Amino acid sequence: MRSADITFVVLTRNEAANISACLNSLLPESPKIVYDAGSEDATVSAAQACGATVYVEPWQGFVRARAAAAAHVTTPWTFMIDADERLTAELRYELHALNPPPSVVAYTVPRRNWFLKKWIRGAGWWPDRLVRLFRSGKARVVGQISAQGGGRLGDTDIHERWIPDGAGAALQAPIDHFSYPSLDAYRKKFAEYTKLESRHLVATPARAAAAWGIVPIRFLWLLFGRRGIFDGWRGVYISGASALYPAVAATKSWRLRSQMWK
Repeated sequence: MRSADITFVVLTRNEAANISACLNSLLPESPKIVYDAGSEDATVSAAQACGATVYVEPWQGFVRARAAAAAHVTTPWTFMIDADERLTAELRYELHALNPPPSVVAYTVPRRNWFLKKWIRGAGWWPDRLVRLFRSGKARVVGQISAQGGGRLGDTDIHERWIPDGAGAALQAPIDHFSYPSLDAYRKKFAEYTKLESRHLVATPARAAAAWGIVPIRFLWLLFGRRGIFDGWRGVYISGASALYPAVAATKSWRLRSQMWK
């Protein structure tokens, strides 16, 4: 595939610490779009210095922002990447060698997650496949929340994913994801995302109780069934937090709606 046929799209807000490394990891000849939500740091100037076209718009949530950013693409293919992600050398090579058949409109990419100075291979964090490369205009973005709390695909503005309008295929080389440099960073994102998700859930006391009831089963499945145990204490921590996530979101939703009814 020609590099000039792929536009890389990045959403940003106060990502000065990440954006240069992200953009410099991409195919040099490819167009790059940074869709910024009013950063107060040097994100915009750093992105421009790396040759990206920058659009600054008010933040309207992940789903709307990704759709609006993708609408600026004029090349045949779009590649969505986050500021804390990097293309590996292997993925750059695979993209260069790619010759998509006409029937394929999208490709999933495995994501390798870095957590406290180690790559995580278990607990559902690998291969963490996501649709990232697709024919421009041939995929739509939706949010997804926990079914245990009464949510469904398209209900929310987080955990967004691209749904291709046609057949897909899989790339083999990974993206590197540097999202959690510390436990504090993980806890902050956990609190932020469960709060955002709770606003879209339809959690009743029964649903919240049911979500808590299966936490031990989810934990054991992630720890042993999804091999989190092989990542040591990090795998145990991730398995526990991932098992708790739907229950915490459902409980926050229940509490939020209880306050509204008062």
